[in-house]
Amino acid sequence: MQKSHDTVLIILAFFAIYVIWGSTYLLNKIAVSEISPLYLASIRFTVAGLLIFLIAKLLGHSLAINKRQLINSIIAGFLFLTYGNGVFVWALKYVDSGFAALEASTQPLIILVLMRLIDGKKIKLMSVIGVVLGVIGIYLLVSQKEVASSENSWLSILTIFTCVVSWSYGSIFVSKAQLPAKYLISTAYQMVSGGVMLMIFSALLGETWLSPIKWHSSTQLSMFLLIIFGGIVAFTAFNYLLKKVSAEKVATSAYVNPIIALLLGWYILDEQITAQSIIAAIVLLTGVYFINTKRIIRPRITWR
Repeated sequence: MQKSHDTVLIILAFFAIYVIWGSTYLLNKIAVSEISPLYLASIRFTVAGLLIFLIAKLLGHSLAINKRQLINSIIAGFLFLTYGNGVFVWALKYVDSGFAALEASTQPLIILVLMRLIDGKKIKLMSVIGVVLGVIGIYLLVSQKEVASSENSWLSILTIFTCVVSWSYGSIFVSKAQLPAKYLISTAYQMVSGGVMLMIFSALLGETWLSPIKWHSSTQLSMFLLIIFGGIVAFTAFNYLLKKVSAEKVATSAYVNPIIALLLGWYILDEQITAQSIIAAIVLLTGVYFINTKRIIRPRITWR
């Protein structure tokens, strides 16, 4: 009976990291069509972080951390959320959600290069092949006339790339930094600090702060889903799977998320899926597969 129960929970958890994380691109795209991007992200992460603090407190965890852990949490919050996600959401105003998801799937490529530059780690042959395929896939993706001819598209493409670099470096930083031992506590501090910084930048840039009660119902629903499911539920499922199955299996979410985003964008928002985008997706994900064949890079949470 217990084994059967665990099997059901594992299936539900995989559904969460596959479909929920893959759907956050669509949800952000819907919300950013009405409300300002940094304002959107600031509310999402601040509220989700406060809810995680509440959950942690109810579970009996201490919320106290030292000065170094606080500073590192703020740095991680900036790399992952303030820049890595907040600016990413801005770029969604000018490119399709499926396209953005495919470009974000280059994260394992970027991490590999950064580890080479920062730690001097040798890149294996399989990984070299993966990088080459990744570069080809990116070229196929961004060279399409449908993308290149759109207003602000090239700026958005470059911006998304810098966001991928930001959260890729954040993954390396967090792996070495002194942070709270309890992952819930660490994540909560990162989310709240990232959310507060987003709110400050939003105010400095003069973004319009539209009251949530004035949002369209589709925006309200998207924000609710981003906070509860895209953040808290998917994060919990991720940690549960890491205890129940191998890291290699959990890492497959990096391959599935872009496909989910493409399909949802096409089905719900009528975003176009070109033949070249399909080829680019195959080449990109094959490159990621080659990189992870010998050495699994566990994807960090990017809170899209």
